Amino acid sequence: MDGSRGLMRSAMAASAAPGRVRRGTFRRVVAFSRPHRAKLIAFLLLTVVSAVLAVSTPVLAGRVVDAIVGGRDVSVVVWLAAAIAGIAVVDAALGLVERWQSSRIGEGLIHDLRRAVYEHVQRMPVAFFTRTRTGALVSRLNNDVIGAQRAFTSTLSGVVTNVIQLGLSLGVMFTLSWQVTALALVLLPVFVLPARRMGSRMADLQREAATLNAGMTTQMTERFSAPGATLVKLFGRPRAEAAEFGERAARVRDIGVRTAMATRWFLTGLTLVSALAQALVYGLGGYLALTGHLAAGTVVSLALLLTRLYAPLTALANARVDVMTALVSFERVFEVLDLEPMIAEPAEPTPLPDGPVSVEFDDVRFGYPSAERVSLASLESVATLDARGGEEVLHGIGFRAEPGQLVALVGSSGAGKSTIASLLPRLYDVDSGAVRLSGVDVRELAFDSLRVAVGVVTQDGHLFHDTIRANLSYPRPDAGEDELWDALERARLRPLVESLPDGLDTVVGERGYRLSGGERQRLTIARLLVARPRVVVLDEATAHLDSESEAAVQAALAEALDGRTALVIAHRLSTVRAADQILVVEGGRVVERGTHAELLAAQGRYAELHRTQFDEAPAAA
Repeated sequence: MDGSRGLMRSAMAASAAPGRVRRGTFRRVVAFSRPHRAKLIAFLLLTVVSAVLAVSTPVLAGRVVDAIVGGRDVSVVVWLAAAIAGIAVVDAALGLVERWQSSRIGEGLIHDLRRAVYEHVQRMPVAFFTRTRTGALVSRLNNDVIGAQRAFTSTLSGVVTNVIQLGLSLGVMFTLSWQVTALALVLLPVFVLPARRMGSRMADLQREAATLNAGMTTQMTERFSAPGATLVKLFGRPRAEAAEFGERAARVRDIGVRTAMATRWFLTGLTLVSALAQALVYGLGGYLALTGHLAAGTVVSLALLLTRLYAPLTALANARVDVMTALVSFERVFEVLDLEPMIAEPAEPTPLPDGPVSVEFDDVRFGYPSAERVSLASLESVATLDARGGEEVLHGIGFRAEPGQLVALVGSSGAGKSTIASLLPRLYDVDSGAVRLSGVDVRELAFDSLRVAVGVVTQDGHLFHDTIRANLSYPRPDAGEDELWDALERARLRPLVESLPDGLDTVVGERGYRLSGGERQRLTIARLLVARPRVVVLDEATAHLDSESEAAVQAALAEALDGRTALVIAHRLSTVRAADQILVVEGGRVVERGTHAELLAAQGRYAELHRTQFDEAPAAA
């Protein structure tokens, strides 16, 4: 227990030091932007032109003042004024194009990132999802990506524009008067140092807010599902749930207020510094003008250029806060991308032979992976504290099912039956030994080939909140309507679907809650029939059903198993009497094997389970 907690603490500490963003995060953002290089180059060219125009206006304004003071011809003033107006119009148009281009770059980058994360998570093993809080994961894929998107899109244009404008303004100011420029730069450290501290502070607040938002997303995801909402109502917990959610929301609110006030104080200070710099420029510039060292127009140009200098500095200081916030969001998303999928597809897969498939487990040993190999501490559920992770739970499992045979796994709960079944479709990889289909190790098969070959029905087969048609055709989107109806017919579900007003287009509700348990199970069997697998795995497919529903499901299962190799996990022994081979599993080992008659005659563990279920033990005197 203590060791697992230590792993959690170290993983969280390693994510990033307080106030800092993990090294390399910015480089990875740049790497993601490479496909958009052409747009970036066009954007930079537009930005340079826009910055040149922005710096030109103060210089022209100074010329206007000099023309007026010098008594020049009115036409000169008119032409200069027209030039200033023209520059303003062109600059406004360029600003629109810049914004459009920066939005395309930012949105394109976020699109690529969002897609990469979604595809990556799809490749993660089942162990990742059993240990991960769904809400925390959704928060990273949604809230953090959106946060990065907003900050990146809004700051990209401003940062580049302001950097170029800052450099040009500084260069022109030095050309006009190095003395005034040097005095104006005396206050520059007052901008830079607080900006660094503010960026670090905002990063800390962003992480804290992200953690709390993930908690709220988790709570909503779990409580707003049909089972979660039912549980809350049954135990009379709505007020307690609302109070817990309200506490998290209040903390997020407080962080928002602290962030807003810190930002306001920061910007107020920068505004005061900028005003002080303006006063210094007017003071020294005015003195130099009165003593004949500067023209009056030059003083005006310097004052206006100073706004082009300190306004970008203020914007960049504020942008640093936004950039740090965005980098924290990127960092949290990259942490998910850095998780290595434990189930790897072979570089050169072996094709699965055509025809009926045999199944072989050869001295298989397996232990569920420990938490640190699977997920992030910040995404973990309380399952992380389970110290059993990594211990061997299957010990030398070996059996063979010939093509078309039915092998049943029976035993007490927790014996390892479902674990054995999960290795066949390669939801997990064995630690040693091998699982083979027609002599080919499943680790050598392409994922698509394996998924087509093996079909699975569990006791609570998942249905999406979608139509019957969409759920049926999920494994084969190209399946025709006749195939769907045929599958429903064989699953003993066609009369029900035909009686529904919308037929195949009836929405089943979240997890199929608009259907009864037996109807849901038969729909998952129909989906299996649409998939047309060559090997079928049935994991407690009739558990928790009443006798009438079980009879209907058993009839559907008979259709599903017809001519296919099957691995059946059953609690009710009545469902496996006809199996070609029955394996009794206890403590992760096969302790007995044989047919129903052979195992009853052996008077071992199977016979004991049989007596318990069918009440064959002698009655007490």
